[in-house]
Amino acid sequence: MGLLGELILILRDLAQLAFNIYIFIVVARTLISWVNPDPSNSIVRFLHSATDPVLYRIRRVIPAQFGGFDFSPIILLLGLSILERIVVRLLETLARGL
Repeated sequence: MGLLGELILILRDLAQLAFNIYIFIVVARTLISWVNPDPSNSIVRFLHSATDPVLYRIRRVIPAQFGGFDFSPIILLLGLSILERIVVRLLETLARGL
């Protein structure tokens, strides 16, 4: 594997890191939704601004509320996990081919 292959593996690692960070953000946002957080808190605002656009799109496409529970974060986490595996495997295959 040459230099380009190694660079693609670094890109794979960065993609994995980005997916993992966003998964932690979604989990943190879900956990704070169980309590009544202060909306003026900068961390709460960040978590909402980082996740609300994606969660709203999921809620528009799939009505994911049953019995008062919002399952859109679970759908997002499943989608992120699947997408992460696809991206990582594609980048690994690409790096091996070089």
